[in-house]
Amino acid sequence: MRVIIVDDHPLVRQGLSSVLNIESDIELIGESDNVKEALEMIKQNKPDLALIDLRLGTECGLDIISAAKKHDVGTKFIVLTSSASIDDFMMAEECGAEGYILKEALPEELLFAIRLVNRGRKYYDPELLEYKLKQHDNAYSEQLTDREKEVLKELGNGLNNRQIAEKLFITENTVKKHVSQILAKLNLNDRTQAALYANKGRIKDII
Repeated sequence: MRVIIVDDHPLVRQGLSSVLNIESDIELIGESDNVKEALEMIKQNKPDLALIDLRLGTECGLDIISAAKKHDVGTKFIVLTSSASIDDFMMAEECGAEGYILKEALPEELLFAIRLVNRGRKYYDPELLEYKLKQHDNAYSEQLTDREKEVLKELGNGLNNRQIAEKLFITENTVKKHVSQILAKLNLNDRTQAALYANKGRIKDII
């Protein structure tokens, strides 16, 4: 795997180089501290992966990702930054970054992320990933009607269709229709998954 580092701090580049150079499956082929040089390096060498600092002095590392994606060089990108800002994370994702890691991460976490992203997967810092999943869940949950939310809550309580119908004063056939709508809207396969979804606390602030 051929990798480049883009960071405006020499000590950070040196530290990353030390971590990467001892790995037999990773070849560090270049380093840069600015947008223009990094883009030229990517276009010429077409590395498999680039570690990009979010802020490069007065420049933004995301500009590298955006420009490289337009040229379809095939390089994957991990943003390695000290910023835990949700806004920065969302912008990085919008630009097409396959990974987002905080500089406080342990070396083994960074190496795991690099290998995972190189295999075509994505890796985000656990705290930011939790936010992303919450946003994803809320986006789905907001599609539910008030009645569907009530039915989902009772599914989480383990009630069957007849019991839900009696508790909510609706027909059993109506419950079945609501369950079908819930599964479709939340992209779930069956009522067991719906119950698990409800019990993870993802709707406690919605109802």
